[in-house]
Amino acid sequence: MQAASSIYIREDLKTRLNSLKHHPKESYNDVIERLVTLAIDDEPLSEETLRGLEESLKEVREGTLIPEKEIMKKYGVK
Repeated sequence: MQAASSIYIREDLKTRLNSLKHHPKESYNDVIERLVTLAIDDEPLSEETLRGLEESLKEVREGTLIPEKEIMKKYGVK
């Protein structure tokens, strides 16, 4: 049998948990379990993704980033 625990949560957090219920009778346990499952990404980052992140960090350090407005203008995005 699973053990149960009582926890303290602020009223505003309880309201937010209520808004995440799929149906009114869904338990907080189910809501929290769903949130925890979504928060954990079991898939490791690919080498390509890691290289992209490293390149981006290098650009940040060197100050060679292109401002978002310039990129949007270049590609005609408003």
